[in-house]
Amino acid sequence: MKHQYLKNVVTLQLDENRCAGCGICIEVCPHQVLEFHGKHVQIRDRDACIECGACARNCSFSAITVNAGVGCASAIIRGALTNSEPTCGCSTDGNNRCC
Repeated sequence: MKHQYLKNVVTLQLDENRCAGCGICIEVCPHQVLEFHGKHVQIRDRDACIECGACARNCSFSAITVNAGVGCASAIIRGALTNSEPTCGCSTDGNNRCC
């Protein structure tokens, strides 16, 4: 099942000119946000990104940037660590759940 988060709010950026095409970012992305396009990586589905930061931390060429620790990934991790319901404060249905 493909999860959708909030549209057009993800901080993920890719500088294709810096990308060396190693593919490490594709391997570490838990939501298949990135894919190969020719010899370089491109963003396949920006809105599927949970901003975990794995791609940016593993990119030796500084081709990827993302504000890790914000959004749904942070809420899920915080909820797991505190044994509480994940919340990122962005729910619009009043249930205070993670988006």
